[in-house]
Amino acid sequence: MARCNVRVADHHLANPGRAPATADLFFAAGLRLCAVQISNFRSDIGKLKQVVAGGATRAESVRNGLDAVAGATTVVAVHDGARPLVSTEEIAATIDKATEVGAACLVGAVTDTIKTIRGDEISGTLDRDKLRRAFTPQAFNIEVLRRAFVLGDVSEAATDECYLVEKLGHPIAFVEGSSRNIKITRHEDLIFAKAYLSEPPALAGGINP
Repeated sequence: MARCNVRVADHHLANPGRAPATADLFFAAGLRLCAVQISNFRSDIGKLKQVVAGGATRAESVRNGLDAVAGATTVVAVHDGARPLVSTEEIAATIDKATEVGAACLVGAVTDTIKTIRGDEISGTLDRDKLRRAFTPQAFNIEVLRRAFVLGDVSEAATDECYLVEKLGHPIAFVEGSSRNIKITRHEDLIFAKAYLSEPPALAGGINP
């Protein structure tokens, strides 16, 4: 869902709003902090159906958004507001895969060597070919996701929706995404995002890593 920096939120809503695969958008945020900004861009995002109050954790925010979704919806996609550079192609591919399988996650390749540790020592090396970074959107048959929230733990341990659906034992497909789909959590991430946004359209599109 979203942390509300207005410039990040503008980009966050823009591509989901343009994606043909999406119907209605629900934006979970701290309403007191975001009311002015939301009113500024709501008219520009035609698919923005409702702004809902965020919760104390990501899982609580998503549950609040899920509760607002109409019963006729069959597939719901959850996107992190801190990932404003997702492409419309990535959104569509993830939703299509979730429609087919029931659950799908956009992922990115792991390019670093990943070590395990024990105490203050390195204890092993993981096979990065078998690892992926979990991006968003993460898309699900709505009944699968609702069941995951009913049966799951929505504490800080649930860092994404796939975590909850994994606990059901439901298969989750993955869709390879672009390394451009960064999560903005630090100041230097904004610098990278600005550089990506300044790329020519021919370089910026697609799902290539």
